[in-house]
Amino acid sequence: MSGSVLTFNAGSSSIKFAIYQGETLEVLLGGKIDAIGEGANLRVFGERVGDFGAASPPANGDHGMVAEWLLDAIRAMADLPIAGAGHRVVHGGSRFDRPVVIDDEVVEALDRLTPLAREHQPNSLAAIRTVAKCWPRLPQVACFDTSFHRTQPRLAELFAIPRSFADEGLLRYGFHGLSYDYIASVLPRIAGAKADGRVIVAHLGSGASLCAMRGRKSVATTMGLTAIDGLMMGTRCGNIDPGLVLYLIRERGMSAEAVEDLISRRSGLLGVSGVSDDMRILEASSDAAAREALDLFAYRCLREIGSLAAALGGLDALVFTAGIGEHSAPMRQRICEGLAWMGLRIDIARNDANAERISADDSSVDAFVAPTNEELVIARAVRALLNLGS
Repeated sequence: MSGSVLTFNAGSSSIKFAIYQGETLEVLLGGKIDAIGEGANLRVFGERVGDFGAASPPANGDHGMVAEWLLDAIRAMADLPIAGAGHRVVHGGSRFDRPVVIDDEVVEALDRLTPLAREHQPNSLAAIRTVAKCWPRLPQVACFDTSFHRTQPRLAELFAIPRSFADEGLLRYGFHGLSYDYIASVLPRIAGAKADGRVIVAHLGSGASLCAMRGRKSVATTMGLTAIDGLMMGTRCGNIDPGLVLYLIRERGMSAEAVEDLISRRSGLLGVSGVSDDMRILEASSDAAAREALDLFAYRCLREIGSLAAALGGLDALVFTAGIGEHSAPMRQRICEGLAWMGLRIDIARNDANAERISADDSSVDAFVAPTNEELVIARAVRALLNLGS
């Protein structure tokens, strides 16, 4: 069986998509639709851009409507046989530890996990259901952000609550697994002999987490049952005292929905700064609250890196990836300089130039910058599961 692979990466207000061709997985067309439901901005790239003649996506449509518009536009392109579609699905729970071919039973199982990923799971399912409706004979594959972390030891997964809850699947799952999977695949090239050593990958973006790897497998991560836990993020609070949540409900009279909105959409860089959740805007700001938000972001990263280094028994390499990790030289410098006690010495010129290696030659801990590619991980999984030839 041959043909191209279509990938979907549905976010809370966006859809990334790409079409890959052949064994080399050459990108024929890729793009991102932002601000879904609030204007829907489209950007496309690739050698087949000229054949993508569709008008703008529906300005006020939901993820399903935008996905249907996108499928119509792709099917209208001549000589572009699609053999399978792959989707990023944020939560796979304890059952899905690897990519799977989607059927009705899988969709039902993923739907039951929606309470653990309210911002993302419904949007991934909307794309899956739209493909099934518009292209019913096209096989689909689900790839899970949680799967990469299923190699963690049991102690790294447990909460210190009655074990009956763990038996029911209330565990620390971790996320950003497709990104970590990709970085693990390129570690031998960028880190050499240290690739299979004690590595921490910092996926720093609007959503942010860290993953401790040994032998390029996850042994610990900062996110937990949901994607709110761990590091401070763009609008998410990260690690928080559960007693504060109880206080807001009991003493402030806030509903569960209001607390969820607070810690998911009004906290993080946005909440602390009162200015923006965009790192670029905060770094350009002279506002004292913006500076404090940046200080807190770096501090939380350093605290969690120390925790993961303890789980690893030391640190050989640190890899920055995702939007902030790949593009914010000042934040990388803050973090690296805070790790001088571990033997990490940053090369300022390399860092400012966004070089692949940003640590000094005499640094005992290597530091790198590596672009991630979640869509390529999805495309590889689709080819493997559907046995697609060249």
